[in-house]
Amino acid sequence: MSTELLPIDYGSAGDGTKKIATLTLDQPGRPVVVIEQSLLEQLDATLDTIPDDLDGFILASAAERAFVAGADLKAIMALNDAELHTYLEFGARVFQRIADMPFPTAAAIHSTALGGGLELAMHCDGLIGVLDPDAKPYLIGLPEAGLKICPGWGGTNLLPARIDPETAIVATANGTAFKSNVAAELGIFDQTTDSREDLIHAAMIWIIGQDGTGRTGKPSRCIQTMNTDEIEIALDKSREELDSSLHTDAVLDAVKVGLNSGWGAALQCERDHLVRLRNTEPAQRAIDAFFNKSKK
Repeated sequence: MSTELLPIDYGSAGDGTKKIATLTLDQPGRPVVVIEQSLLEQLDATLDTIPDDLDGFILASAAERAFVAGADLKAIMALNDAELHTYLEFGARVFQRIADMPFPTAAAIHSTALGGGLELAMHCDGLIGVLDPDAKPYLIGLPEAGLKICPGWGGTNLLPARIDPETAIVATANGTAFKSNVAAELGIFDQTTDSREDLIHAAMIWIIGQDGTGRTGKPSRCIQTMNTDEIEIALDKSREELDSSLHTDAVLDAVKVGLNSGWGAALQCERDHLVRLRNTEPAQRAIDAFFNKSKK
């Protein structure tokens, strides 16, 4: 089996001596990029071609309507439990390759980034976003709990490290996405530009300003790299604010596991909950309703 490589551009910024690779996610014929097995395989194969001696890496998207709209829910629901575990583990391994890069990385977000799309972006060190004052705001967030399931690629532990932890935990547990202007106010973006045409350049300039040393092999923004005492307090407050449910409890559990046992354990906890939850009656009803609405 051969895997088609995703397009990469090697450019320079600043004084011209900094070499930065831009990998562009692309699914020709689709208005949005959706994470599916073939895209993960393309991304994995393309990452094999990226040298270690770069000064930075940018993850971008060619889709007009979204950076990445999320995972392919129909494909996920068609898998049995063992297959879904394998799929989620493979995706986590591919995403981790970005976190493992020995140089600064940035996601160039021009439009909607939801679910697995945002989780993929948050494996980069920085999120660089477009905030066009003349355009309609787009959505940023982890909506999985709205379908009575939970994130599966680290979102429960990534978002609380980027914005106010309580806000992140409650939003994730409720499946609430933020409009891009609100997300910017919350601090989810490390830098913004008002034009998509300037996005890659803005990402390059941000990368040049970063220190590439001291990389940990984990995403640079996850619970284990942050003030865990502050997140512990936010978790307790979130538990008081939220109504108990299967999906809410799963999100809270994944945050707690991340605090106590680290990044890898949190990923495993998310996967276990996601595989279990998608078979429950509340999730089945919510996902069926989602599919029916999508047909209209």
